[in-house]
Amino acid sequence: MSQSVLHPGLDLRRKRSWRSTKSLLMSVLMGLSVVAVLIPLIAVMYAVISRGAGVMFASFPEFFTAEIPMISRKAGPGMGPAIVGTLLATGGATLIAVPLGILGAVYLHEYGGTTKFASIVRFMTTVMTGVPSIVMGLFIYLTWTMKFGYSAFGGALALACLMLPVVISSTEQMLRLVPTNLREASYALGASKSRTIVSVVLPAALPGIVSGSLLAIARAAGETAPLLFAVGAATAYNPHLFTEANTALSLQIFSNATSSFVAAQERAWGAALTLMTLTFMLTVIARIFTARFALKR
Repeated sequence: MSQSVLHPGLDLRRKRSWRSTKSLLMSVLMGLSVVAVLIPLIAVMYAVISRGAGVMFASFPEFFTAEIPMISRKAGPGMGPAIVGTLLATGGATLIAVPLGILGAVYLHEYGGTTKFASIVRFMTTVMTGVPSIVMGLFIYLTWTMKFGYSAFGGALALACLMLPVVISSTEQMLRLVPTNLREASYALGASKSRTIVSVVLPAALPGIVSGSLLAIARAAGETAPLLFAVGAATAYNPHLFTEANTALSLQIFSNATSSFVAAQERAWGAALTLMTLTFMLTVIARIFTARFALKR
């Protein structure tokens, strides 16, 4: 007779030992994967903070308010016009893409369903998500910039084209996660479909919609290629959305980082830290808003 038959507890202990070994190996593998993801993230953050903080605070607060030096080799601040231009372009793109994206997602999930038109829109949304940003910039250059000139609004249009498919896809996914019984309960109380969407479905999906919109905004804030074709390269303040050339933090990072002058490269690090700080602040504000809304519900 085999040993496992004579000693059934021995075979059970071997199985438990093998399971424990597999569990340990998977835990180690997952831990290494987390470390592999965190190392480049921490390295980038350390490089930006260590090299950008000195530039930023050496001339604080002039770095955030002074105009950009017209001569690249000139040392000193600032990035005020780039900050204003970034807020104008990104804010304008948000006002365009987020409402349109939410309305488009509501149509696709609540009204379009599996119709042919809705399927075509979903396919085009998927295609647009993978289109390179420079193609969007070229499209805006041909349709807007060549007719009306450089402006922050041209940059907003280019960024909105990038944000729109992201907002539509993420919002539709969030709407799919809303339980059907919430809609049925609203219908049972006599609410119309539109009232149910506004009062029940959208509030239930709001945290996910905010997160998806935030991802789209963060992507847009760091884009450079489409802004090259639409915004221009101003060094002075231009608070106007529709007239004259403007600039943005991503454009200044690109132009200063590729310069051969040390002073310009230092400004690029400061601009990079400024952009990262703005994105971080936006993330915190969105999380606070989402948490407070969840508590009120």
